[in-house]
Amino acid sequence: MIDSPAAHRADLLDPAVISALGRLEIVARWLVDGFLTGLHKSPRKGFSVEFAEHRPYQPGDDLRYIDWRVLARADRWLVKQYEEETNLRASIVLDVSRSMDWRGDPSRLTKLAYAERVAAAVALLLLRQRDAVGLVRFDSEPRTVIPPRARTVQWRRIVAALEAAGSARSTDATRALMAAARMLGRPGLVILLSDLLLEPDDFFNAVSAMRAGGHDVQVLHIMDPQERDLPGVGDAVFVDPESGATVTSTVADVRAVYRKTVAAAIEENRTRCAAAGAGYQVVFTDDPFVVPLRLAFAKRQRLP
Repeated sequence: MIDSPAAHRADLLDPAVISALGRLEIVARWLVDGFLTGLHKSPRKGFSVEFAEHRPYQPGDDLRYIDWRVLARADRWLVKQYEEETNLRASIVLDVSRSMDWRGDPSRLTKLAYAERVAAAVALLLLRQRDAVGLVRFDSEPRTVIPPRARTVQWRRIVAALEAAGSARSTDATRALMAAARMLGRPGLVILLSDLLLEPDDFFNAVSAMRAGGHDVQVLHIMDPQERDLPGVGDAVFVDPESGATVTSTVADVRAVYRKTVAAAIEENRTRCAAAGAGYQVVFTDDPFVVPLRLAFAKRQRLP
């Protein structure tokens, strides 16, 4: 057997195994250290005031920073962005409703436990880049609201909030997303971690509104593998974890229809997020943590 540095990276290990080795804070540090080890280039651009890149002009931008040469040559309104301005403001929006506290196999993490570790790792990774990070935990309403800060103590606040207990049955992501947008103030990054068992029209309207406000919205759809596959045989009682409604049926009789319905729902989510200009990806709770970390940072880190 070949021993390699990658074999010891926590972000490549089984999520349940690595999570069993330490508390949330410890695991998050291991994940970030492993993830950064795997990057081919530094995630930092520097923090001087030298020119870094252009970005599209937005109403309210200082006219002094418009690149008039580009405007005259290509008729494009671009603003010169300096490296000290590239530090972003981000909000992590975490669904803690009842449906998230579920797993199809005792050997796996619940959707919530998986998402909490992703949230902690993403927050730490952003803070190490000197980005300002905030957190919104929500179920039927926002339960925790921590405004974005780039200070070292912010990490402790976020971890303490993630370890808080309690959740309601219903889910209202709209109010949580609006709370995140208010905290950001100027355009920033919003990362939503949810199983998306919510009212779709209200949710996608909120996503569209955030994109219209200039925010980069990334949706990580957290699912347990059994939600996709519906394994098992015999009779089963299907329970809606949020409404409490129950239906008894034979698994074999509904499996094909169930899988088709789930696939259609995922495709609709992907299509509607794309139409709104938001990123969307399904993440399963048996995926190594490197998967959601790379997805959450694909744009921010400019990974290949």
